[in-house]
Amino acid sequence: MNILSIQSWVAYGHVGNASAVFPLQRLGAEVWALNTVQFSNHTGYGAWRGQVFGAELIRDLVTGIEERGVLGKADAVLSGYMGDAAIGEAILDAAARVKALNPKALYCCDPVIGDVGRGIFVRPGIPEFMRDRAVPAAGIVTPNQFELEWLTGRPVNTLADARRAITALQAKGPRIVLVTSLHVEDTPADCIEMLAADGPAFWRVRTPLLPISVNGAGDAIAALFLFHCLRWRDVRVAVSSAASSIHGLLARTAEAGSREILTVAAQDEFVRPSQTFVAEPC
Repeated sequence: MNILSIQSWVAYGHVGNASAVFPLQRLGAEVWALNTVQFSNHTGYGAWRGQVFGAELIRDLVTGIEERGVLGKADAVLSGYMGDAAIGEAILDAAARVKALNPKALYCCDPVIGDVGRGIFVRPGIPEFMRDRAVPAAGIVTPNQFELEWLTGRPVNTLADARRAITALQAKGPRIVLVTSLHVEDTPADCIEMLAADGPAFWRVRTPLLPISVNGAGDAIAALFLFHCLRWRDVRVAVSSAASSIHGLLARTAEAGSREILTVAAQDEFVRPSQTFVAEPC
């Protein structure tokens, strides 16, 4: 399995490619990582150092891979946070170039826009780019609840609301949708859910809500879900596997009281989760 992952990179901590690449490798995938930035640490600390790379660098690196004659061997393209629309266009171009060589390849877009309680935290124009350009180009999208609401213009308070919003999002292009964090009126206060759809079929998986708030978990979820979609070709198995692994990872992180997710220390959770959570049709 070969995955072209185009995301940010931090030297310290785990967000973007620094959160997605190692879990994929631990599961056995080859990852061709293209970094859109190189920062000392994630921006959640309020201060960081480093550089933002330009869109032309991304295009040049993709061309270099293509010149090796292997771009068509990519099974998927994965993207997350996009710093500006130019980078976004370069990512969409990369996905299109892969799919032209391998029509079976998937483009998985994590449409990073914002979150509940924080609102929109990306640059102006990025939410619209995600809605109008990235989501329609993707085969898989992995929004959180806030992003699902923003992308569809629909409030999500109930499971039925979530299903309708996902169906509206699918109408824009992607067949597979994973809502990475969902809390609706019938969700117990001490739980969090994921909701996945493959065409008209829906599955929900519920896990205990952990006393933790860390950066990079969404990046890991998108990577894990993509991997298991490719591996099993079964969205129900994919969401169960991703939810089980991410719960184990975050549980280990919470126990340690760590500011950063324990991507390396808890790596066995990617292969053999401590606890299995089964997705149920809904």
